[in-house]
Order: sequence, then structure tokens, then C-alpha cells
Amino acid sequence: METLLFDCVQSSLRHFMHRNAIFLCERLCAEFPSELNLQLLASCYLHNKQAYCAYHILKGTKMAQSRYLFAISCFQMDLLSEAEAALCPANEPNAEVPNGAAGCYLLGLIYRYTDRRKSAVDHFKQALSIDPLLWAAYEELCILGAVEEANGFFGEAAALCIQKKHLHCELGLQNLQTSGDDIVVPSRNLGPEDVSPRQSKHAHGSNLRDIPGNYHGAGLSVASVSQPLNGGSSNALLYNTPSPVTTQLSSVGPPPLCRNVQPNLAMSGGDSSPRSTANAVVQAPRRKFMDEGKLRKNSHPSSARVRCSQVSGRLFSESGLRRSTRLSGEAAASSNSNIMQAGVNGPNHSSSKYLGGISSSSSSKLSSASLRSVTVRKGQSWSSESFDEGKRPEVFAEARMDNSATTSSSAFPLGDDRSLEREQKSMLMGGAITNGSRVASGVSELLALLRTLGEGYRLSCMYRCQDALDVFLKLSHKQYNTGWVLSQVGKAYFELVDYLEADQAFTLARRAAPYILEGMDLYSTVLYHLKEEMKLSYLAQELISIDRLAPQSWCAIGNCYSLQKDHETALKNFQRAVNLNSRFAYAHTLCGHEYVALEDFENGIKSYQSSLRIDARHYNSWYGLGMVYLRQEKFEFAEHHFRKAFQINPRSSVIMCYLGTAAHALKRSEEALRMMEKAILADRKNPLPMYQKANILYSLEKLDEALKVLEELKEYAPRESSVYALMGKIYKRLNMHDRAMLHFGLALDLKPSAADVATIKSAMEKLHVPDDIEDSL
Repeated sequence: METLLFDCVQSSLRHFMHRNAIFLCERLCAEFPSELNLQLLASCYLHNKQAYCAYHILKGTKMAQSRYLFAISCFQMDLLSEAEAALCPANEPNAEVPNGAAGCYLLGLIYRYTDRRKSAVDHFKQALSIDPLLWAAYEELCILGAVEEANGFFGEAAALCIQKKHLHCELGLQNLQTSGDDIVVPSRNLGPEDVSPRQSKHAHGSNLRDIPGNYHGAGLSVASVSQPLNGGSSNALLYNTPSPVTTQLSSVGPPPLCRNVQPNLAMSGGDSSPRSTANAVVQAPRRKFMDEGKLRKNSHPSSARVRCSQVSGRLFSESGLRRSTRLSGEAAASSNSNIMQAGVNGPNHSSSKYLGGISSSSSSKLSSASLRSVTVRKGQSWSSESFDEGKRPEVFAEARMDNSATTSSSAFPLGDDRSLEREQKSMLMGGAITNGSRVASGVSELLALLRTLGEGYRLSCMYRCQDALDVFLKLSHKQYNTGWVLSQVGKAYFELVDYLEADQAFTLARRAAPYILEGMDLYSTVLYHLKEEMKLSYLAQELISIDRLAPQSWCAIGNCYSLQKDHETALKNFQRAVNLNSRFAYAHTLCGHEYVALEDFENGIKSYQSSLRIDARHYNSWYGLGMVYLRQEKFEFAEHHFRKAFQINPRSSVIMCYLGTAAHALKRSEEALRMMEKAILADRKNPLPMYQKANILYSLEKLDEALKVLEELKEYAPRESSVYALMGKIYKRLNMHDRAMLHFGLALDLKPSAADVATIKSAMEKLHVPDDIEDSL
């Protein structure tokens, strides 16, 4: 019953029937209470987005995997101190972080959100050293600004690391076939006290005659998927050197019922009684990186026949032996028992009927079959299959291995075993060499792709946006035209203040992946700046229809209302985005912008500070704080925050301009002019630094230079009223009243804001009043 329930829960999870999985798992835990079953129940609740349930179920548990799942639930509930305590117990300061790379990544996130940048960086780097393909950890390092070059993480060291893990797997599998030593294989991570005498006997059995009757006790449980060794990650087989681990041997649960039983296997194993059928069938779920297809590819028919007693109740590293391996071993054992007349379930009357005799040419056929077992199809090795879970060649491999194992045991005399094994070992070595070269080629190609993507993303996070665009252009056409890459391209153009190109890139991203949400908050801001009210409204409706619980959707709606000057409604929508994901920094920043628009500076400052607690490199919030303090005429504070933003994004023309404005307000006009020159060079299309430069020159009484700058500025911004208003003030200072009146009139015709209208009209009324008298007034 336990096995049946366990298997049904796993099947429900695989088919995304989470409520059914929860119901069945509750029955399992009630009938068979154990920490492993509690882990499964907590996993069901986590899949169903009920972290609080997993939290209460796992609170106080001690096993490594339990602590990892408990930390996940705490993290999702924003209980970061409890999550950290679960991963790093105070009473075990030297304990390893559970789940390997995944555990280090989670701990890095906890450190990041608790403002411990150095510890976060160390753990993200450690996660990448364990698993060089953990892209999420690399992304976090880029966000923290802690990556120097992508080559450092996706270079030769990463290639050697991945190949080394594959090599260890290959050598370990061959040693399983060729070594006569006992290999102890734990299937579930329970304590030794839970092992029954019968299960212990099955697990250590080395007698060939023990095999057929021992599968019920020695089969590996599905729990190996959710309970890796030592709390390590599910891909630990690739990233830890395989070694016998006797201390992990524990209560081996009964094998789950097989869902795909091949009829001839049941018949060839002895009798067809319910007991023999139950003993013959097991299939554990697929591991993520390394599955038992690799065991099949290296398990030679002859070695399966000779070593099957050593394979049956034992664990090779962490990989759970699945149905095919056990069935092939059982088929071989059954055939041997026919020869030795020592079958456990009674005499075998069916092997000759279903297998038939084999001619002398069978050895060449067997050799070719064993060679085919190394590589499935041209251009793809078994080891590369471990990275592609969508392809399942196991049915074909099972039939081939079963036939090969039975054939070898029934057709050849025992005296030919040594020569046959030598021949097959040489074939395996040749296949391993070919396989190794294919693995090396595949790893090289994958890392080359990750280097390009990683370098582009790193440059984008460092706001070297043009360099990032150049790197992304090196990608193949297939990779470039994906939603993620095109969104990164759109983001780069957004930071370059090239909103038209950004609009085009984001449009292509949505065309390539209409379901994409990442980057859509920035896209809505692009449309806001372009004043594309209709496109922005359409985008918001599309995003809401895709996922109304995504913060990006509500940011788009908020930008719609902000564009219509309905700041209160916009603020409510941005607050909705914050409530949906409190760690979404950009939503906090947009809330701050709306508070400032409503002149609620206190709450605006709080929103910007909340954003910076999540991401200290979110320069938009530093800029927002600088603008608040500039409007409050707290120029020292304004300069400090603008400088912080400038240190993060030293290529932003807007930040340079306001930094220069703050310096000018602090009577450092020469420094301000130099900063304006830099801002103009950074973006020729931005009129703001040119206007501010003219303003500074005007204050320094360099009127001719100021007029020259403004005349040039009119070419870039012909409909900017403030340009004409400033020119009017300069002409008034030069006592050119007619020209001054003309430019004041042009400024009013361009419909400035109400405050600017009042200022311009006041200047026109005092046109003939000398400036020194006007200043005294």
C-alpha cells in the first residue's frame, strides 16, 4: 500500500494534479508516518504554492532534504532568518549546505536580501563552482555587479568540471561491471536503525541465487528523487565524485508498482504468479541530470549476467536503479537459474519456449548489440541524453538489454565467459572514448553559447549597453530571436534612451514569445515615454490576460494611468504590483515616482528606500531620491544620491546632467560645466544637458556663449518653450528688448506648464525694469 500511494503521488505531481497529490500523500503520511513521507507531502504543498503548509509540516525536522524544503518555504514566506537557520544550523557550524549548488544558491539569495553582499557573492560563486550550468546564480552575480568576465565561469575550468563529472560517472559504471568488490547502494536517506534484517540482507546480498526473490525488499524507492544523498542536489551525481556511502543505507521501501510491464519479462522470470509479477517490476522517476539510461548503456549483457547479484540491492552513487536495470538483471538471473536449476520461484519452463536456441553467429550479433547499447543514434551520445529529459529511449534499451542478457546466459557455455567479457570490455572502452569526445564537443558548444549570453548580460547589468548589444549580435539567428535575448536587447536600448529601437526590440520579443512577462514592465515604461497611449493600453490588457498575478502586468496598468496624469490610480496599481511581489524593486521605484508627482515626498523617499533594500544597484531609486532632495533644495543630499546613481550607471546622460545641476547649486559651476560637457557627449539627442549648460553660462554672465548653445539646442528641440524663455531672459540682459519680447511670445505659444506661464508673463511685464532693480524686488 505504501508503495502504491507513493507512486500515485509522484504520478500526480508529474501530471500537475497537485490537489490529488496532496490528498493521496496525506493518506500516505497517516498510514505510514515517516520524515521521508512528510518531505513528499511538503513538496506537494510547495508545488501547489502553499508554502505555509510546508512550513508547518517540516518545522523541527532534521534531515538535510527536510531542512532544504523548510528553507524554501521560509524564503517564500519572507522568513529569511528561519530559512538561514535551517540551511546553516547554529549547532553545526561546519555542516554542509543541503542540496549542493541549489542550497548554496538559496543561501546566497537569503544573504542578498538581508544586505550581506559579500556572503551572497561567495555563495553564488560556490554554487557555480559546484554546477557551472546554474545560470540563475550567474544572473544574481551580475545583478550584484560582482562578475568581471563570463569566461571566468564558463571557460576551461567549467568545461573540465563538467567533463570530469561525466568521466567519473562513466568510470564508475564500468567499475560496477568489472569490479568484484561489494558496492553498497542506499536508496532512501533513512537512518540505519530503520533497516529491517530482511532488507539489509537483500541490500548486501552477493549470491546470484538471492536475486529473484530479493527485489521486493531491495528495490529502490521513488523517494530518491526528493531525497538526494547527504542533502545534496538532485544532480549531485554529476557534481560529486561517486563513492560508496555505507552510512546512508537505510530503510529501503518497497518498490513502486510498475506502470509499463512487458509481458515476456514476467514469463521469462519463472512463473506468472502475483508474487513473481510484483517482484519483477519497478520504475523510479527520472533524475534531472543523470538517469539510468547511462546504466543501461554501459551494462553489458555478459556482465549483467555475472554481476547481477551485486547490482540488485545496492546503490551506485546517488542514481536510483530503475525498472530496466533490475529487469535485465532479473532476466539474466532467471536464465541462470534455469541452467543451474536453482530458481527461487520454482522451475522455469518458459525460457526455451520464448527465447529459443542461438546459432554460432549470435556472438557477432551480440557484440553489435552491445556496441549499439553505447550510442543510440548518430550524433548523440547517451551522456548527452542526460541533459534532455524529453527523449526517453528506455523502452527500446530495455528490450535490447533483456534479450541480450537472456541470450548470453542461455546460449553460451560457462567456459566462454572470460573471452566474451574481454571482447565486450574492449568494445565498451571504444564506445566510452567515442562518447567522451562527443561529451567534450557538446560541453564546448554549450559553454560557448553561455559565454556569449553571459557576457552580454554582464555588460547589460554594468550598463555598458552598446557593448552588450554588440555581444548579442554574435549569437546565432536561432538564439538571437528568442524572447529572453530580444528582451535584453530592448532593455539595452531603453537604458540608451533610444525608445524607438527599444519598442521595436520588445515588439519582436513579444512576437517570438507572446507569453513572456520578463521585461514587460520596462516595455510599458518605453511606451510611456513615447506617449503611445493606445499601444500601452493594449499591452496592459494583454499582460493581465496572460497573468493577472504578475507584478509586470500591474506596472503596465499603472503606467497607463500615469500617462493620463491620474497619479492616484497609477499609485494604487503600482502598490498592487508590490503586494504581489514585495521583492520586485522596479514596482517600488514606480510607486516613488507617483508619490513625488503627488508631492508626497515623505512616502516617495520610503518607496525609493524600499527599492534599494531589495537591489542596492537599482540606480533609478538613487536618482529618484536625488530628485526629491533637489526639489527640497537639499543640495548636498541631492548630490550624494545623484553621485551614487552615477557610480552605478556612469553612462547615463540624464544622471550626469542632474549631478551637474546639484554641483551648480552648490556654487561649483566649473565642475558643473565639465559634467554637462560629459552629458552632452554621452547623448547628443538629449536636450537637457545643453539647456542646463546654457543656464550655468547665463549665471556666470557668459551670455554670448549661452546664446550660442541655445541656438544649437533649437535644432534638437524646436518646440521646447523653456529654451525660448531662457533666450528671452538673455536678450533682456543684453538690452535687446524686441528680441526678448519675441522669444517670450514664442515660449507662450508652445503651451508651457501653468507655472512656466506665470513666470514668462512676469518677465514680460518687467521687460523694461533693469535686472538689478528686478532682483531687489
